[in-house]
Amino acid sequence: MGTGQRRSALSYIPGYKNNGVLQLIIASGVAYMMLAICWALVMIVFAGDHSTFDVYFIPNIGLTNVAAFAAHWWTIFTYGLFQFPNSFMELLSNMLWLYCFGSVVQMLVGHKQVIPLYLYSLFVGGIFYYIAQLIPGNLGHVPAAVLGARAGLVGMAVAAVTLTPSYRFYLTETFTIPLILVAGVFAALMLLGSGFYIPVVIMMVAGGLMGYVYVQLLRSGYKPADWAYNLGNKIEGLVTPSDKNISKKKGRVISMYQPKQGISQSRIDEILDKINQKGYNSLTKEEKEMLLKAGGE
Repeated sequence: MGTGQRRSALSYIPGYKNNGVLQLIIASGVAYMMLAICWALVMIVFAGDHSTFDVYFIPNIGLTNVAAFAAHWWTIFTYGLFQFPNSFMELLSNMLWLYCFGSVVQMLVGHKQVIPLYLYSLFVGGIFYYIAQLIPGNLGHVPAAVLGARAGLVGMAVAAVTLTPSYRFYLTETFTIPLILVAGVFAALMLLGSGFYIPVVIMMVAGGLMGYVYVQLLRSGYKPADWAYNLGNKIEGLVTPSDKNISKKKGRVISMYQPKQGISQSRIDEILDKINQKGYNSLTKEEKEMLLKAGGE
């Protein structure tokens, strides 16, 4: 097989419907634009005074002081979906990292696991951010507010490394970069960007731990996102009862690739090893179809 066909997962881009990574990127972009428009309107109405925005918007969507948690508990669900309006470059950087690690995860466990993994990591990270503020002394000191997807990104990176630590990105026919090296650079940048605030660091560590646990749950046969898809199918069934059976079939959650439809586990392992060594596009058409069937797509 020619080396010209060896590429990483980043060269394989599924359509929007089957691309959880792309859906997250678009959702993050839309959320950023919404918040930026609100910020611009406030600046126009109040003649450049952003204090109104800081008082009425940020505390209701971002992680703040633990003393305000009872009055703003929902922020553990929202903080990771937004970015500060003046932080476009950080948003762009975050989405590049999401695409980098998320594409690997999506390729190996299916697009239906990407969004739940990301959201679970954000949720667990948010909880531990507030818990870390209870540390006595200055160690629990936090910045004014925290927005951004850092916990979710770390969770995705840890999940990718856990799934395939020997994976390599093929940038050219002969030049590759190990996934573990990319993850190391990412971790260093995340740590520097945290300002070394202990609650922020703990938030990211908790997000990474969730990514590891999520993968281990998949490997054990448990489906952490099953409840969400079942709920979605029930809601869909209420509005489209005639399509109930179809909805149930489409709502199956992909876990790890399991032997099915006459495909042996050893054959699946051979295909995944080939992806690790040579990239997704090194697979033959038959092998790609076999991988999709094994994943339940």
